Amino acid sequence: MNKEYAVGLDIGGTHITAAIIDIIGMKVVDFSLHKESFDSNLPVEEVMTIWEKVIRTSIKKSKVENTTGLAICMPGPFDYTNGVCWIKGQSKYEHFYGLNVRDLFQDKLNLSSDFPVLFENDAVCFGKGEVFKDANNLSKKVMAITLGTGLGACFIDKGKSISTGNSVPKEGEIYDLPYKHGIAEDYVSARGLISSYFALSGKKLNNGLEIFNLAKAGDEMAIKVFGKMGEDLAAIVLPWLENFSADSFIIGGKIANASEFFLPVFIQKIKEAGSNVTVSVSTDNEIAALLGATSLLYTV
Repeated sequence: MNKEYAVGLDIGGTHITAAIIDIIGMKVVDFSLHKESFDSNLPVEEVMTIWEKVIRTSIKKSKVENTTGLAICMPGPFDYTNGVCWIKGQSKYEHFYGLNVRDLFQDKLNLSSDFPVLFENDAVCFGKGEVFKDANNLSKKVMAITLGTGLGACFIDKGKSISTGNSVPKEGEIYDLPYKHGIAEDYVSARGLISSYFALSGKKLNNGLEIFNLAKAGDEMAIKVFGKMGEDLAAIVLPWLENFSADSFIIGGKIANASEFFLPVFIQKIKEAGSNVTVSVSTDNEIAALLGATSLLYTV
């Protein structure tokens, strides 16, 4: 069978990861994974130079001579079809608002106008990647979420992302669902953890990692905060697990690394509600995102 390769990119607010993906086998080419941290609020040309360097480094390390597409996992708001960035007021990509990122890639990498440059939401890429990693999931209904700075979600039926219809929330998103005194993301995210810890302790921490480290050290308030997040997460997703008739629920994102502190409560709550969905935590978010992005090239 002939090999076909593409460049997969996972782009966040502070990092970019590139890898060369064997599209037929849906596997990362050995030694091709390359990651760099950067400040996304740098001028556009400086950011593009960093991205170009990472891509070219990945290609060089892979020893692959020809690639047939570029697939990019990107945070929103973003026009994924047309490649236009609409991120604003999020302390990231301040200079990219309204720009066509597809054009920027084509110019920077000297790509022809017909070379596929495709974009997808980061949570959808994660979910699709998890599905493609396990062939059994290709016959199932999967709800996947990413827990981190925000709360991402996707709904996948037999490998296809579902974002419309009565079985899923609007645009397949759960972050903005009304919940308690605000929206879901106010309670289930890094800022939700920080806010909860402040309410209990009066101490203002900087990020979720600090709370995780406190929980690891036995801090009862930190442990309680994660447990409360597990309860909130269950309350938020249960109606949609049922509505979508999900077979599997997969948790990813940086906060998934703290699953020992919130997962037991989450599982208890969904079992009490009568749900039989299979719950799992991703062990390699980044690879999943890259595979999920590259799966877009099957339709090209």
